[in-house]
Amino acid sequence: MRLNKKKICLYENWYLAIKAYFADFGASAAQCDFGCTSRFSITMKTLRIGLIADTHGLLRPEARVALKGVDLIIHAGDICNAEVLHALQQIAPVVAVRGNNDRGAWADALHERETVTVGGVAIHVVHDLADLDLDPKSAGIQVVVSGHSHRPSLKMEGGVQFVNPGSAGPRRFKLPISLGFLHISNGSAKVELQTLEVD
Repeated sequence: MRLNKKKICLYENWYLAIKAYFADFGASAAQCDFGCTSRFSITMKTLRIGLIADTHGLLRPEARVALKGVDLIIHAGDICNAEVLHALQQIAPVVAVRGNNDRGAWADALHERETVTVGGVAIHVVHDLADLDLDPKSAGIQVVVSGHSHRPSLKMEGGVQFVNPGSAGPRRFKLPISLGFLHISNGSAKVELQTLEVD
């Protein structure tokens, strides 16, 4: 039986592409072993990561609505009670760090820093940016998420995105009530900050 070389190439490309899909959540390209010069690539759907901080015991209904449908929630500390974490876990898996106002047995289970890789993007989380104890670029970190100031901010420094989603809890002075999102696709991240309209 004579096999069609073009069909073999097609099947080989599909196999390699699907294998790469499960190995890495980013875009993947494959080339068959038969010398075929065409490349087949696949791209996973964009991952949407919710960023929230400084809830101080208050998870507003507007925040719940905004976070609905995200793939992961990152809380950058000053959670202030376990109920907030439990409520967030009903929406999506949660990665959280301990802030300076997080105390008690529930808070002792949290670390002061966390690093998580999602869709090929390394994200480092710390409550107070002043407590950052590593060089993100040297450590391969692409995004640093922090809180503490209650001021939403975004800056790029040395190829690393530094994002503070602001406070989604009780309002401090005239600062906005806000949170943020990371849109991750093809191994890169785009940051979005969102102000919540609250009473």
